[in-house]
Amino acid sequence: MTMQQVLTIAGSDSGGGAGIQADIKTLSANGVYAMSAITSITAQNTQGVVSVHDLPVKVIEAQIDAVFEDFDVAAVKTGMLSSAQIVDAVSRRLKHYRAANLVVDPVMVAKSGHPLLQQDAVDHLKATLVPLAFLVTPNIHEAEQLSGLSIKSLADARQAAKAIHKLGCKHVLIKGGHLLAERGTDLLYDGKFFNVYKGEFIETPHTHGTGCTYASAIAAQLARGKALPDAVQQAKSYVTEAIRHHLAIGHGKGPTNHFYFLPQ
Repeated sequence: MTMQQVLTIAGSDSGGGAGIQADIKTLSANGVYAMSAITSITAQNTQGVVSVHDLPVKVIEAQIDAVFEDFDVAAVKTGMLSSAQIVDAVSRRLKHYRAANLVVDPVMVAKSGHPLLQQDAVDHLKATLVPLAFLVTPNIHEAEQLSGLSIKSLADARQAAKAIHKLGCKHVLIKGGHLLAERGTDLLYDGKFFNVYKGEFIETPHTHGTGCTYASAIAAQLARGKALPDAVQQAKSYVTEAIRHHLAIGHGKGPTNHFYFLPQ
């Protein structure tokens, strides 16, 4: 059988723990062929983001066009889309190609606290990209930004999921890693019903790139034909083990171990 092909559209992380690098590792580890369109180049490591350079919109569009014109794209995952112009350009190209299984990870802030989405781009994300999404995967902070609601409990997360769903996406997955009341619990909403995914919360500072990894793993499982609830469950299991076998490298928040299942 031909290997399913998945496109990630995101920023580059020179430290290798998040962004395009994490996406490609995750997609490969989950059995699909990874393709990429880089939106921004970041100089970063486990301690933080040093510098960000956004690529010209024409170059971003050309990368997306080159992939869609040659490959059978079974799923798309988006990550860091720094500016309103980049958000709009990516949305236009994905709408043009009627991208299937679009997983939008609304990356807003790096683990170090450095902003990765300009404030004026949030409204563009909500208006142009979210409505195209099969799934949106915000963490608690991102869900608050998208919904305009404060989230302190699972009940709050349910209300936020409903508000985000009204933006036009098909499904919303609110990740509960930062939800103090229900740590490690994620909430999937399809417009009618909720699926609750309770998971083990692993106490470690080495979680750099977990959001990118989770969303990419879901995209890979969707590309392989899994129904969304099963894709989320499999991806959650994968990211949990990647965190459990984290890599304590660098001098800050180290990365997850995308290939934990390989001999060390």
